[in-house]
Amino acid sequence: MPRYALNINGRSRQAEVDADTPLLWVLRDELQLCGTKYGCGKGLCGACTVHVDGQAQRSCQLPVAGLAGKRITTIEGLHPQGRHPLQQAWVKLDVAQCGYCQCGQIMQAAALLKARPKPTDAEIDIAMAGNLCRCGTQLRIRAAIRSVAEGEQA
Repeated sequence: MPRYALNINGRSRQAEVDADTPLLWVLRDELQLCGTKYGCGKGLCGACTVHVDGQAQRSCQLPVAGLAGKRITTIEGLHPQGRHPLQQAWVKLDVAQCGYCQCGQIMQAAALLKARPKPTDAEIDIAMAGNLCRCGTQLRIRAAIRSVAEGEQA
């Protein structure tokens, strides 16, 4: 089996897996980084969202063979102590209900705020539309993103 050197959360990590193994399974099963969740396996729900070179990507759709030389960031790497402004806003505004989709939601929101530091509500809704929350916390998600964009402290 081939061995892949991956840059994950600023560290060099090795994975010995088939070339077509999705990054999601490398993260969860090989590297024990379980914050990235399996949702649909088709890239439709956003639960598996990570950053690849700063862009939000669905890790269930990314074969590990194509990731050499790319910077991969998971929810565990967003902030070393889990204190990214979005993570703090999520707690302050009690965003999560079941919580399953929230890591993907936060990763998508972080990519949005990096690209558009002061998004409108419409821009937030568009950027977050591909991340499903079956519990219906979309209004709290938008409020948390808005609070970070407006510089409110958690």
